[in-house]
This record gives sequence, C-alpha cells and structure tokens, in this order.
Amino acid sequence: MDKQDHYRITSSCTIPAAELFFTYSRSSGKGGQHVNKVNTKVSLTFDLEASPSLTEEQKTLLKQRLGNRLNKQGILRLDGDRQRSQRGNQEEVIQRFIALLRDALHIQKTRKKTRPSHNAKQRRLQSKKKRGQLKQQRGKRNFEQE
Repeated sequence: MDKQDHYRITSSCTIPAAELFFTYSRSSGKGGQHVNKVNTKVSLTFDLEASPSLTEEQKTLLKQRLGNRLNKQGILRLDGDRQRSQRGNQEEVIQRFIALLRDALHIQKTRKKTRPSHNAKQRRLQSKKKRGQLKQQRGKRNFEQE
C-alpha cells in the first residue's frame, strides 16, 4: 500500500493515515552489512484512546479484545522487520494492523438452537442397528466345520 488517506477496517470503520505514527530503527536478521547501515525496522503506534475515528463502542470492544497488546496509555504498537526494505516492512505492519483491528471488531452471530428432524433420527438409529448386527455376526463363528 502506498501512502493512503484512509485505511478501511470494516464497512463502518475507517482509520485516517494521519492517526498512524511510524518510527524506524535498525533491524536484526537477514540483509548482511545492509542491516547495520539502514533503518529498516518499522514500529507502528496507534493511540486508541485519542482516535476520533472510532466510536466509544468500538473503543471498548477493542480494549477488551486487544487488552494484552495495549500499554497503560491505550496505545497499540506493532513492529515489523521481516523484509529487507523499510517500505516492505511498513506495508507489512499496516496489513497486520488492519487485520488485527478487523478481527477484534468482528461480532460473531449468535447460534440458533436446532433439533434433528424425525427422519434424521430414524436414519441414525438404522445405521446404529446395522452396525450392531454386523458386529454381532463377527462374534458368532461356527467352529464345527474345522
């Protein structure tokens, strides 16, 4: 993703790019001498408490579901250093941020209780009877023929 104005999280939630803050530092991992010279590690910080683009309900839901990822000030921080380029790491961190918020804001449908139909019960009992008869036949061996 190139520089965008907004990032779509859900159909009702978009986050402006101005609310995401990036810091860059030296990365560990692959890259050889390049790693020691260039700041490719990307840290994304998002202030959940101060975000005007989220409703209060969304904020409370995110606090509940992402509580272990937030610090005491309500700031979410994600780091990325898998790629060799700063741009690649930034794109990766943004994608992870969007996926994280999307999963946290997803509300599961409530399960409706259902009962098996009469025919489904009959089919189940028939298969159990058939299986039982098969097992009974195995036990009755006729040893007189030997």
